[in-house]
Amino acid sequence: MGRLEGKVAFVTGAGAGIGRACMQMFAKEGATVFGVSRTQSTLDETLRLVTGAGGKGSVFSADLSVPEPVEAAVNECVKRYGRIDVLLNAAGVGYSWKLTSEGSMDPVHTTPLDKWREVMAINLDSVFYVSRLVLRQMIKQKKGSIVNVASIFGMGGAPDAHTYTATKGAIINLTKSMSVAYVDDGIRANVVAPGFVRTQMVEIVLDQLFSPENPKLIAPMGRPATTEEVAYACLYFASDESSYCTGSVLCVDGGSTARA
Repeated sequence: MGRLEGKVAFVTGAGAGIGRACMQMFAKEGATVFGVSRTQSTLDETLRLVTGAGGKGSVFSADLSVPEPVEAAVNECVKRYGRIDVLLNAAGVGYSWKLTSEGSMDPVHTTPLDKWREVMAINLDSVFYVSRLVLRQMIKQKKGSIVNVASIFGMGGAPDAHTYTATKGAIINLTKSMSVAYVDDGIRANVVAPGFVRTQMVEIVLDQLFSPENPKLIAPMGRPATTEEVAYACLYFASDESSYCTGSVLCVDGGSTARA
């Protein structure tokens, strides 16, 4: 029997990166997966990977940075499957977003006001919008597991991408608050905090951070994580194996935060 057998998992950011890896892994472990992100074509590819491996699920295209599409997505998941046992919040933007949105990954003094609001909406508001609705369903069920993907840059400072780091720090503290507030409802909330992961989101900085001359500049292991390595951490919190974990933060960073 799989580690998520019989469970329904609602996964945001399912079109790529960590979200896609979690969709595949959760389905492999027996969950029925419901994937949500903005772009239908990438969602369709994720679903093909899931069903091609024998998994079960569906996808729903929605802009999670505004509340109305979030409500439609959550309602559709509950309509189809009757419950939500796992919420995995992996939607968000990172360093590569500055190629699309100039100034969005700047330090404070050069960050335009509209870029601050833009990244806050995509990275942080989305977690709030999804969680508030899924929590209502989990409270009815008297059980659920919320897993929020943050970052090691939510735990310490960075020279740039200050809106990004602010969102990730907020996600960590919001998760801890939810873990305290909803424990009597049988709901756990935990954080996976990756370091640098080989995804399109950070591809533009990986060569300089893991150069042949200095591969251990950012991580003692000398390489970025794979999306599967992060997904395994998410799977642990999603499953009943982590039944005594709530409010926990698990770093998946190749030793980056261990080094002074």
